[in-house]
Amino acid sequence: MTAVKKPVIFCDFDGTITVSDNIVAIMKHFRPPGYEPILDDIIQQRISVREGVSAMFALLPSSRKEEIVQFVLGQAGIREGFGRFLDYLQEQGIEFYVTSGGMDFFIDPLLKPFGIPHDHIFCNGADFSRDHIEITWPHPCDDQCSNMFDSGCGMCKTTVMRRFPADSYRRILIGDSLTDFEGAKIADFVYSRSILTDKCAELGVSHVPFATFDDIVSDLEFKFEEGVL
Repeated sequence: MTAVKKPVIFCDFDGTITVSDNIVAIMKHFRPPGYEPILDDIIQQRISVREGVSAMFALLPSSRKEEIVQFVLGQAGIREGFGRFLDYLQEQGIEFYVTSGGMDFFIDPLLKPFGIPHDHIFCNGADFSRDHIEITWPHPCDDQCSNMFDSGCGMCKTTVMRRFPADSYRRILIGDSLTDFEGAKIADFVYSRSILTDKCAELGVSHVPFATFDDIVSDLEFKFEEGVL
């Protein structure tokens, strides 16, 4: 008799849970001199996300921490239906993890109203003890990550996903960008927005586009009814 696989969800934060990409928004708002060529190098994949994000935040003085936090809290915007989505997952007993390349200093306060356990939030950290902001990377790549020899992912989403073996779990990924694509390739189901939708379509990775978290709930309900989950 085949064992029933337990569904588990891995969800990006910037541009997925939130309406905007907060790292880009911070840079464009505070405009530290020299950030633009670094950002372009990240987008064009000339440097790794880890290298580029470290370099951009190093341009910002730590003394502006509270100003930066208040800016993010004021403009990030939580995507429609997120609270209802979490309620649905709790009703169904589906585990939910945030897997983000963002930083704890803005992710934690934005997610606090939703009561997500801290050990279910995987993201990068930030050290404000020196003159300029230093990004910390507590979730590095494992030896199976294809990026581990190229400065690493920063927060390695596939490493987190591999903690949940494919023979025991149905791994569901929700995301919007290129940093989610490696995870999309090993997921059982993908809910996509923006660049991730384009990339999945281009390379033939099965995906369901969404605009709000209510869309995801509707599709999950359909999958349960059809016995896919």
